[in-house]
Amino acid sequence: MEIKTSTENADWEAVAKLLNGAGLSNFNAETQEKIFRNSYAVAFAYDGETFIGCARAISDGICQAAIFNVAVAETHRGCGTARALVNSLLARLQGCVVTLYTHPSILGLYEKLGFRRQKTAFMTFTAGAAHQDLMEREGFLLERGFRFEGE
Repeated sequence: MEIKTSTENADWEAVAKLLNGAGLSNFNAETQEKIFRNSYAVAFAYDGETFIGCARAISDGICQAAIFNVAVAETHRGCGTARALVNSLLARLQGCVVTLYTHPSILGLYEKLGFRRQKTAFMTFTAGAAHQDLMEREGFLLERGFRFEGE
């Protein structure tokens, strides 16, 4: 496996297909290209010439960062690809408090990487209903009025 940290020669159709199939996005290839090119750091995983995963981070480069869109092809899950993608980003986010957004079905993976769950994140959807519908359908959002024990 090789991790590339540049958007040069990225296969945006493959990126869009992977992210959409993983329930992390509903954007097309052209939009994914804009998203990744506008990110602070990117990581693409390859098995030889075959694209097998991606991840990206946004950051001010000083104190705050967030990791998004960590996705690995089904054929390469459980082989350390997600760990390699996240570690590649973390290496470029030294000194930052890093928040990681992930699919609800794989929370345990990031706990193994040293991330801790938080209680205080909120979302609003200024881009319209389509993105909110994706987040609802995939289980990213707690029900309205949800409170953790002791709140």
